[in-house]
Amino acid sequence: MPAGHVYVRHLEPLPDDADGAVRRLADPPARGTTTPAGASWWPPAMLDAAWVEAHGATIDVLHVHFGFDALEPAELQQVVDALRRHGVPLVYTVHDLRNPHHVDRTAHDAQLDVLVPAADALVTLTPGAAEEIRRRWGREAVVVPHPHVVPFETMRKVRSMREVGRRAHGGRPFRVGLHLKSLRASMAAERVVATLVDTVAPLPDAVLQVDVHRDVLEPTFVRHDASLTRLLRTHADAGRIDLRVHDYFSDDDLFDYLASLDVSVLPYRFGTHSGWLEACRDLGTTVVAPSCGYYAQQGPVRTYVHDEDHYVATSLTDAVRSAWADRRDLGTTVEQRRRQRREVAAAHERIYRGVTA
Repeated sequence: MPAGHVYVRHLEPLPDDADGAVRRLADPPARGTTTPAGASWWPPAMLDAAWVEAHGATIDVLHVHFGFDALEPAELQQVVDALRRHGVPLVYTVHDLRNPHHVDRTAHDAQLDVLVPAADALVTLTPGAAEEIRRRWGREAVVVPHPHVVPFETMRKVRSMREVGRRAHGGRPFRVGLHLKSLRASMAAERVVATLVDTVAPLPDAVLQVDVHRDVLEPTFVRHDASLTRLLRTHADAGRIDLRVHDYFSDDDLFDYLASLDVSVLPYRFGTHSGWLEACRDLGTTVVAPSCGYYAQQGPVRTYVHDEDHYVATSLTDAVRSAWADRRDLGTTVEQRRRQRREVAAAHERIYRGVTA
């Protein structure tokens, strides 16, 4: 769970390969809501001891991915205890070893201290994350790479358009994108903006596009950041950035946005893995990723030095300049993703068979 998340959906075999060996249940109505089953998964109904008590006899495995941010460790322990009473194995995919939404890591660490030791099987996305799990809890995690995010047909369309553009030898500016979303706790926006402005300005035919959600710039919203707003408005008025202010993208809008970029810069000072990075790889957009977490182990990226204790502005400049000068496609292809999807589906079936044996 949640079955509706794109990551979980893409653990399924390809339609022409499906044999019905694994059946993932649709998300029940979100806890405390009357939304139809499958329409919304937050907060997840299945991460509740009462739900497990009521449905434990009907499920073979509970596989947790996301959605436990708001739960106390004691509540998670109650879920674990209910699973044990019903003989239901717990599989946990460790996506985040450091929660990107939490300034303080204490709460997430306490949640991991329940889930990681209790899981009958652990999965994670990179060897570095597996090594950290081994070091912190003495547990072995199966490393299964992140599947594609973008639908195959969209990947084909975008990659075909990029190839046409390459044969036409340009004709549009080299676009460096920084999306600040609604300012996650993990983002160090101002210093990254300042470096990128100085980096992109001297590059011929290069444009720095900064996207941000409306709730950051409008004073009436709780996420409003006055200092960042002044910085962005100043640079936009001076023509140093192409500032785009909008609400959340739909999936299609997000893919169109990422496909319009040559480079996407991740402004994180902590984190673990990134689905955004994988979507960029699907579309052929180069990712400039920080040195924190295990982003560089997900696939080829340009790395710069950035974590909770260090920020080296020149390394970000070097990474962007290198991407501008080189312009290699660091992404993946439809056929590579199709092969990977088959491997990912098979790996999960093996894990489920192992814990239910």
